[in-house]
Amino acid sequence: MSAIPEPEPARPCRPQDGPEPEVWTWPPGDRPALKVWSAGAWRYAPVTARQDWADGTFRYQVLVDLRGDTTITHRTYVWGHPGLRKCHGSDAKPSRGPDERRQGEMPQAPRRRPRTGPQGRSTTGR
Repeated sequence: MSAIPEPEPARPCRPQDGPEPEVWTWPPGDRPALKVWSAGAWRYAPVTARQDWADGTFRYQVLVDLRGDTTITHRTYVWGHPGLRKCHGSDAKPSRGPDERRQGEMPQAPRRRPRTGPQGRSTTGR
């Protein structure tokens, strides 16, 4: 059994906590990542946001496969827990604003190439 405890998910911000935390995000293609200790192994966890709370603590929102079965979940952890480690940083500067490129519209469907060859027939032509 490992001496490293698994980190517990952080609770959400409440009105009695004071001002809402300042939230920082990174672009999807260049996010920093943490390692999260879970089910006896270090799990890779890309950071989706960092929350800077008024009490001076930091919370990281991550996407992580906690069991190693490829089920990805979103978790928020308080930084400083022994079950969290830095994996790598990001070359992109974090932003406090929303990603303007992703607002107000649905993603476009991929372009389909026109079919070539026999249509509606088997490959033998019958």
